[in-house]
Amino acid sequence: MKIDPEAAGMDAARLRRIDEHLLRRYVEPGKIAGCQTLVVRHGEVAHFSSLGEMDRERSTPVGDDTIWRLYSMSKPITGVALLTLYEQARFHLDDPVHRFIPEWRNLKVRERGEDGERRLVDPQRPMRVRDLLMHMSGLGYGAGNTDISVDMLKRPPSKRFGENSTLQTLVERLAEAPLRFHPGTHWLYSWSTDICGRLVEIMSGQPFDEYLRTTIFEPLGMADTGFSVPDAAIDRFAACYTRDDAKQLTLLDDPQRSSYREPPTLFSGGGGLVGTTEDYRRFCQMLINDGELDGVRILSRKTVELMRSNHLPNNGQLSDFALPGGYGEVGFEGMGFGLTVGVSLGAAERHIVGSAGEYMWGGAASTAFWIDPAEDLFAVFMTQLIPSGTFDFRSQLRNLVYGALAD
Repeated sequence: MKIDPEAAGMDAARLRRIDEHLLRRYVEPGKIAGCQTLVVRHGEVAHFSSLGEMDRERSTPVGDDTIWRLYSMSKPITGVALLTLYEQARFHLDDPVHRFIPEWRNLKVRERGEDGERRLVDPQRPMRVRDLLMHMSGLGYGAGNTDISVDMLKRPPSKRFGENSTLQTLVERLAEAPLRFHPGTHWLYSWSTDICGRLVEIMSGQPFDEYLRTTIFEPLGMADTGFSVPDAAIDRFAACYTRDDAKQLTLLDDPQRSSYREPPTLFSGGGGLVGTTEDYRRFCQMLINDGELDGVRILSRKTVELMRSNHLPNNGQLSDFALPGGYGEVGFEGMGFGLTVGVSLGAAERHIVGSAGEYMWGGAASTAFWIDPAEDLFAVFMTQLIPSGTFDFRSQLRNLVYGALAD
């Protein structure tokens, strides 16, 4: 990978602070095993580094082609997949979901009455496709729309409903559970993006993994991105870690024995993909290029604009809509929400350096990315530590990256 900070309009000496910081604060003290950081501006790679080990137990260093668990960084890929069908007029954002999933025509909402008792009521309006793309559907996480938990994150998305479960299985299980709130009224991280994957299957007539492969991965040259790791690539697959009660790094998923070695039956668009930093670079470059990369167009410019616009009512922020106690990969203050991505309302609103209109997300293993159209810049960070949010990598990297701008 050619690295040219000057062509990117960035200061090489200041970019080296990224590695110095990550090594001193996280890798050398053993808080993470290793990590990878990529910064691209004006289409030029300004910084790319691989630090530490991808597998401590085998003393395997992070390689440029290490394969990482993307977890929720799968969500924007699913959003792009569904939007390719939007461009084919297969649906409108305000279409009711039960148009495509008849099992959900009679969903109920659990709410608390004035007497304090909980009861099931009809939704104030049907759930819309837009609601699924925005986590405003009324769904939660867990088999019964319960809250997300670290224990749940420790199980691969494809294994959370038992062996041989599918996206259709997920639809059927969720049809049995009441919604947490009336669609469109609140924001809650949820199975919504997985249901977007099911909509892709229904509208396209293809299995979700096949649609992603033929529509996004192969056209963009994302050769290592998918729902499993083939045997030929297993030596490039990173181990995944968590921390014990003594705050010591402990192995959570051994790559040699990982369930990711077998293709799943449930293709989780919300969190099931693995891939390399290079693959995700190509995905981000396509988006910052307004939907095109190397002569291949995935989305139109206007559809990318639609995706990265703030769709919250009255240009609101997540803090106005997020349920108390809920979780979002990028926080709530000063953040709007687009179609499967968080959208920054501005540096002052977020109390952090950056630009209005950036869009971003992250993953459960502490991975993160953001795209800044105003600066023609994007960054990708990969590591494998569950849960996300254990350390504030995102804010620290933003300070370091924007602090290296030279023009």
